[in-house]
Amino acid sequence: MRQGQASWLAVALMMGVALPAASAETASTKDVFTPLTAVPFNPTTTPVPGTDGKWHFVYELQLANTRPVLATLESVQVTDVPEAENAADSAKLGRPVGLLANRDERPPKVLADFGAETFPDRLRQLNNQPAENAEIELNATRLFLIDLVLASQEPLPVQLRHVLGLTGQNGTDMTNLEPVQQHYPAATIKVTRRLPVLRPPLAGTGWVAFNGCCEPGGAHRVTSLPVNGELHYAQRFAIDWLKLDGQGRLRSGPASDVNNYAGYGEKLLAVADGVVVETLDTLPNQVPPNSPDPSTINLQNVLGNHVVLDIGDGFFALYAHIKPGSVRVRVGQKVRTGTVLGLLGNSGNSSAPHLHFHITDGPSVVGSEGLPYVLQRFKLAGKIPDAAVPPDLGGDYRRFLLATPQPRSKQFPLDMDVVDFTR
Repeated sequence: MRQGQASWLAVALMMGVALPAASAETASTKDVFTPLTAVPFNPTTTPVPGTDGKWHFVYELQLANTRPVLATLESVQVTDVPEAENAADSAKLGRPVGLLANRDERPPKVLADFGAETFPDRLRQLNNQPAENAEIELNATRLFLIDLVLASQEPLPVQLRHVLGLTGQNGTDMTNLEPVQQHYPAATIKVTRRLPVLRPPLAGTGWVAFNGCCEPGGAHRVTSLPVNGELHYAQRFAIDWLKLDGQGRLRSGPASDVNNYAGYGEKLLAVADGVVVETLDTLPNQVPPNSPDPSTINLQNVLGNHVVLDIGDGFFALYAHIKPGSVRVRVGQKVRTGTVLGLLGNSGNSSAPHLHFHITDGPSVVGSEGLPYVLQRFKLAGKIPDAAVPPDLGGDYRRFLLATPQPRSKQFPLDMDVVDFTR
């Protein structure tokens, strides 16, 4: 279930720093060849407020080398787009621009600067494996995972842009095959504010958000899947919820018995009114603490017994790894918020009883895009360090709990947060 996540790589957030002159000039000069191209994996990104009081942007870029000279990626900067340019874009589309058109243009602000030291988790091959190095050959494609964090008091940008730093083919003399260093802007992505507000999918205290947002090396974060002719990051914001018992333990007996895990058999609750669009209830539990043989996993059984709810406005909620025979709803059934859908289990690709929960933009459990959301209210009860959790999930975690849980509203739980759910 938990797959050896790499430690968080701290990235300096440089608010208000002007873009280097060489990069800013590129945007205003005449056209040049840019050997390494970058496009957003999706056209928009939606920031989500986390329990740390900050905004989290989670998205990807697709990088490709179009020239015969090897391109070596050295940095990826994330910048905002000045208001004057946003106003100009709006005017082109016939939208009212208000006071924006009267504001002075300024250089873009660098919001984050991802250097080569961050690449082991961020720069990925199409098979979800880390890139062996930062070199990208002709016709090769890489994925670059971005988790941008902004302080809550900072105004949210309307668009984000990226500046690539690399060594590659000369952009002005295409007969010159000697690599040169370049910096240029690419890949503009629009920022949206479309966040569903949900009720909790579980009840009670001591729920731990395993494999959660937004670490670039996390098991869910790095997983894209080629489904129906396209790559999808359905699990971009997925969480594996495991429960602590009254003694701060995830399990209280031998690891091989699902009944020894505190969360096993807990009720799974509808996070909103909706319609059931898919169920599966026939797969057996796996025997923890081992994951199933990878050769036995396919698109039909990877998430085990599960329920998918259409909760409206283009949002779909997935509940996975449900206890065999416990699904209580049927396809086409309308459910109300809080309806019991099934019981927490250990079916499918799972090594310990937990609820895998995520929101997507389509009914396919893996062939859709994962979307952020916020919970209407809950209490933050603590945070457990990754290093404190052994592979068999044994131990007492009470030392990581807060004496008084903190009430939270309209936030998204982050990786290894301990949450008390209220409804």
